[in-house]
Amino acid sequence: MKRKKKPKTVTIPDRAHFPLHRILLACLVAYLTTSVTVLAERPKPADYALIFGTVWGPDDQPVYGVRVKIRKAGDKKARWEVYSNHLGEFEQRVPVGPRDYIIWPDLKGFKSPRYKHLQPGPDVTVHIESDERVDTGVHLK
Repeated sequence: MKRKKKPKTVTIPDRAHFPLHRILLACLVAYLTTSVTVLAERPKPADYALIFGTVWGPDDQPVYGVRVKIRKAGDKKARWEVYSNHLGEFEQRVPVGPRDYIIWPDLKGFKSPRYKHLQPGPDVTVHIESDERVDTGVHLK
């Protein structure tokens, strides 16, 4: 005689006691209100000006790896320090507003097989008015 399988019983919760659609709706409303609030409170990107320059060697070729220091015209110490990249270029973000900046190369510890006895050239003064990009060049002797 073959044995009969018992049917599996499945219990469905009573919708009156388990309002799933209401819980899902409440979660959706909470998610949407928090995401709108977060988007509304996102800080605006800060305005800045950009000093962009190139370090030039005595043979008018760009020089890689030179430390360039930047300070405000009234300060004594450098506030920013950047290095020239493989194209001899450097850039630094500075605050917006009318101000002069002094840029000069720092050759302490700089070694290059191509340039053995480099000397820094004159300091470069850059004037910033607003959120703008200023291109300049730093020359070495």
